Amino acid sequence: MTQPDEDGPFFHGTKAEVFPGDLLVAGRASNYRPEMVMNHVYFTALRDGAGLAAELAVVLGGGDPHVYEVEPTGAFEDDPNVTDKKFPGNPTRSFRSTAPLRVVREVQDWTRLTPEALQQWTERLTVLRETNAEIVN
Repeated sequence: MTQPDEDGPFFHGTKAEVFPGDLLVAGRASNYRPEMVMNHVYFTALRDGAGLAAELAVVLGGGDPHVYEVEPTGAFEDDPNVTDKKFPGNPTRSFRSTAPLRVVREVQDWTRLTPEALQQWTERLTVLRETNAEIVN
């Protein structure tokens, strides 16, 4: 695992309600493909990027969106699902780790998607699921 040159702060978006001190761990079902167990836990240095992930998790699985500030407890790497495969470099500042993320606090000041943007993302995810698009796990 190559450690990116990134100091954070870092954020994780989800439908799960967790609390400061909790650990987010790998080995959970994917928000985008529930039949797939993920080997990593994902996070970003962009607060609104985590907000997008939270809103998509809710669209795909119900619940309420939550964004948390998190701290990696071990090594992490650029997320290959978006880095270079879809975007040169890492403009989304997205990462993944096999080590847990420690929840610092819930973040309230993230930008919600417009209903139109949320609909566009929902349509994109539907196509990705129907075409069985690859998730690098």
